[in-house]
Amino acid sequence: MPSYWDKLKVVDHMQEVIEAHLTAPLTLAALTRGTGYSVFHAARMFKEITGKTPFAYLRLRRLSAAAERLAGEHERVIDVAFDFVFDSHEGFTRAFARAFGVTPTAFMRTRPELALFMPLPMRDHYWRQQRGETQMNEQATSATVQTVFVQILERPARKAIIKRGKKAGHYFEYCEEVGCDVWEKLLAIPDAIHEPMGMWLPESWRAPETSIYVQGVEVAVDWAGEVPAGFTTIDLPPCKMLVFQGEPYDDAIFEAAIAQVWEVMKKYRPETIGYRWADEDGPRFQLEPQGERGYIEGRPVRPVAG
Repeated sequence: MPSYWDKLKVVDHMQEVIEAHLTAPLTLAALTRGTGYSVFHAARMFKEITGKTPFAYLRLRRLSAAAERLAGEHERVIDVAFDFVFDSHEGFTRAFARAFGVTPTAFMRTRPELALFMPLPMRDHYWRQQRGETQMNEQATSATVQTVFVQILERPARKAIIKRGKKAGHYFEYCEEVGCDVWEKLLAIPDAIHEPMGMWLPESWRAPETSIYVQGVEVAVDWAGEVPAGFTTIDLPPCKMLVFQGEPYDDAIFEAAIAQVWEVMKKYRPETIGYRWADEDGPRFQLEPQGERGYIEGRPVRPVAG
């Protein structure tokens, strides 16, 4: 009976083969070759770990990679369709529309936000465990998120009511410095336009001897309510945010779910969809980790100049 870690290694091998064949034909026999298991057993392990059959996974990866290509300039839909091993323009268009709710042509014209399929390589779980960098047990690890969805959101001009810390760089340090009741006070602020969030402030937005990490809530730019004692307001200009959202997870392993989204964010290249990081435009933010919706974090971006 293969152990969970044996299964991770099988899936990691198959992920590597898939990534190498996004623009080339691939059979199930070729995909599972080198795993040490039969085609049937390797495919079953893959679905057990990722929640998707190998070819459903492959199709979503091809469609997401195709969307990144189409976000560039001077691409023809028919060329992208054939490059990603679709038999016809029509078949590619139908698959793209089913996956993203918009046709390739409409996407190129309007550039709406898309939830791209950005899976985390299994080797990241495996090698972290081997190096002793995580204390997750086998059952907990098997429940961690495997997919991160990415989309662009437009944020209008607004204000944020925040509570500054002293030296905090993340949530746990912030709670030690400020306490854990800030969230409840933020929830009580009337007419907020979004739920409370944690924020990493750009250096230029920090007051002297205060923390990078703060907690706050956004309100309309003309909001004139009473600011709670000990809180302050900052003006947030309009910006675009690249938002990452993991799959739902067991609340008991929220740290692992956050870590996996961070791994994807660290490696993600927004240039592939026509943007660059723009941390000067606003705070990077995180929403409260809630297992039923997946971990959500956003970082400012700007379109790459044409």
